[in-house]
Formats: sequence, C-alpha cells, structure tokens
Amino acid sequence: MMKNKTRDMTVGSPVQHILLFALPALIGNVFQQIYNLADSVIVGRFVGANALAAVGATSSITFLFFALCNGIAGGGGIIVSQYYGARNHEKVRNCIVNTGFIMLIVPLIFGTIGFIFSPTILKLLGTPEAILADSSGYIRFMCIGLVFVSAYNYVSSMLRALGDSRTPLYFLIMSTIINVFLDILLVYVIKMGIQGAALATVISQFIAAITCAVYARRVNPYFKLQKSDFVISGHMSRKIIRLGIPMSLQFGLIAISGMAVQRIVNSYGTVVVAAFTATNRIEQLIHQPYTTLGMSLSTYSGQNYGAQKYDRVYMGYKKGLMIMAVLTAVMMLVMQLFGRSIVSLFVSDPDVISLGAAGLRITSLFYLALGLIYVVRGVLTGVGDAFFALFNGIVEVIGRFTIPLLMTKYMGFGEMGIWLSSGIVWVISGVTAWMRYYKHLHSRIKPAGTV
Repeated sequence: MMKNKTRDMTVGSPVQHILLFALPALIGNVFQQIYNLADSVIVGRFVGANALAAVGATSSITFLFFALCNGIAGGGGIIVSQYYGARNHEKVRNCIVNTGFIMLIVPLIFGTIGFIFSPTILKLLGTPEAILADSSGYIRFMCIGLVFVSAYNYVSSMLRALGDSRTPLYFLIMSTIINVFLDILLVYVIKMGIQGAALATVISQFIAAITCAVYARRVNPYFKLQKSDFVISGHMSRKIIRLGIPMSLQFGLIAISGMAVQRIVNSYGTVVVAAFTATNRIEQLIHQPYTTLGMSLSTYSGQNYGAQKYDRVYMGYKKGLMIMAVLTAVMMLVMQLFGRSIVSLFVSDPDVISLGAAGLRITSLFYLALGLIYVVRGVLTGVGDAFFALFNGIVEVIGRFTIPLLMTKYMGFGEMGIWLSSGIVWVISGVTAWMRYYKHLHSRIKPAGTV
C-alpha cells in the first residue's frame, strides 16, 4: 500500500519521476481548467458576449481569494514532502493535521471578506456598468464555495507531496464531468445565467473535496490518522504559516496585479474585455504543463532536499529545463497556427475572435520565459525558499502595474499593449527567478565539476 499510494523520488531516474508525477497532475490541472472553460464557453455561447465579459471581469478577484487560501496548502505540502524524504512518518501525519486545521479557518475568513466587499472591489476596478451586477453575483457564489475549493486543493497538495498525483486526478475528472452537466442544466436549461455557472462550480468542487478525502483515508497510510495524530502543534503550525504565507502573498500579489491589468482592459469596452477573457482562459491552459512541471519539481526537490541528496536536486533542475524547452516549442507552434480557431470556441463575434487571435500570437512568443519561471520556482519552493515566493510576487506586481500602462497609454500600442505587456512581465520575472536560484541555491546543490 505504501508503495502504491506514495512515490519515493530520492532514488531512481529523475526524468522518470518528474514525468510520471507530472502527467497525472497535468491531466488533473487541465480538467481543473475545464471548470473555467466550461463556464466561459457555455456562458459565452448561450448567454452572450456581455455575460462572458462579466465572468472575465471577476477572474482576478476570485483568483486572489483562491490563491490566499491555496498558498497555505502549498506550504504544508512542501513540509510534508521534506519530512517524507527524511522518513519522519510521525511528522508527516502531524503536518497533514495542522495544515488541515489552518485550511479550515482561512477560507472562511477570506470568503466572508469577498462576499461583503466584492461590489466595491469591482467598482474600483472600473467594471463596466452593463456587467457589474452579474459580475458581483458570480463572485459572491464563488466566495460561498471557497471553503470547498480550498478543501479539495488541501487534500490534493498533501497527496502530491507524498508522490501521489493520481488520486486527485480521478476525483477531479469526476467532478469536472458533473460541473459541465450542471453548467448546461443551470445556464442553458434553467436560465440562471452566470450565477448558474458559479453554482455548478461550487457543487462540483464540494463533491471533489468530500470524495477525495474519504478515498484518501481508505487507501493512503498517512491519512489513516489516529487520535494521537490530532495534536495542534504551535511549532508545526508556525512552519506551515512561515512557508505558506509568502506563497499566498506571492499569488495574492499576482492576483492584485491582474486586477490592475483588468482595470486597463475594462477601459477599452466589452469587446476587448471579451477578447481578453477568452485569451486569458486559453493562457490558463497554456500555464498547466508548466504548472505541473513546477509542481513535480517541487515535490521531487522537497523529498531529495529532505534526504540531503543535493546532487539529485540539481539533476532535477537541469532535466526540468530540458522538458520545459520541448513543451514551449510545441505550444508556441500551436498558438501561432491555430490561435484563431481556438478563440472561436469561446465566442462567435468576429471582432472578438480577431483581437483574441492577435493577442495569442503575441504572448506565445514569450512562453520560454514563462516556463523558466515555473521550473526555477518549483525547485526553490521545494527546498523551502520562502523569500523567493514573496519576492517573485513583488516583481510581478511592479511589472503588471507599470508595463501595461506604458504599453497601452504612452507607447502607442493601444489595446494590443495588453498582451505585449504580459510577455514582457514574464521575461522580467523569469530573469529575476533565475538570478535568485543562481545566488541562493546553485552553489549548494551542484556537484563538483559542473557549471
């Protein structure tokens, strides 16, 4: 059972471990994005471009609340992977318990804040009046379900830290199918509009959280918790929070910077908002191979760092860069050749399709920098570099607040500057991430005689 439901990455081929872990995680992340895609496609096709714009106007805000919660789960997952690599099974179980306790409280706090203040936040972002009411209703539904979304991500983080990327996938596929069915039922049949799409997501995430947790307890030895494991440790909680808060702040800062971009997007009207929403959903899919590669490297690095096998951490980093380069070449080619057809899946408006396709052609030129961010972040996060997560978020915030404004308002690129600025920010973040790796970690993990 131990061998079937966990993966020891401290021995064997780094490439094999990274790919075998990443593949189920990639499929799972793609299905996770199908939640958003289903909302966007069904709302855009069955309700209209304004409704699609209303969903898009909420993306940065909902991401902010999800990120603030999920960073804690990510921090707990890194600590679990390090204890697992060190073969400290008691600490693994205690970290799972303490992370769960924290993950019960945090979503309730942020969900309440989001529910109360979402209309005010939307107005501050300059959301067009025509979509303000729908956007506010959508956010409030998502805030109600924040605890369920966070619960699923908590269980998934714990399982993945133990090397099990398959179990979360099985239940995510199931809940995604339920989500699509409920989207069609609530949006198209019952005519609930975008609130129906939000309700479908909440219900399906609730099912994923409950079923995944029950199954994990039945089959994973580390989830067979006894009364003695339920000890709320101040020391353990501080470790989780110390690593989780910088990760939460990193994603939170990225979400806030996304709001700054959304404000600029909103200023160009509903056609640009709809095109940006469509390309944003597509870019979220593009992020998934990089995300899962980074996630795999994080677990791999955490286990080997906990086992003090630093040469294997370095090997994983080098192999991760090679895998990322191949992924980048494939995805760039797809976006250059088929971007227009992909955007047309979301909306039938020809102006929106043309603008979105042009945006994809621009951003795809910068995918290599995007991939570098995830590879370096995965390794640094795995070894517990809490500072980098926050630092990287700060760099991205500065870029997102300044570069889109320069591109669109002062350098004459107009609305196309929105997509160009995304690529430039990726380059800046990628370079600073690599600099942090080289200064903080490279000399400690590279074997003698390597560069």
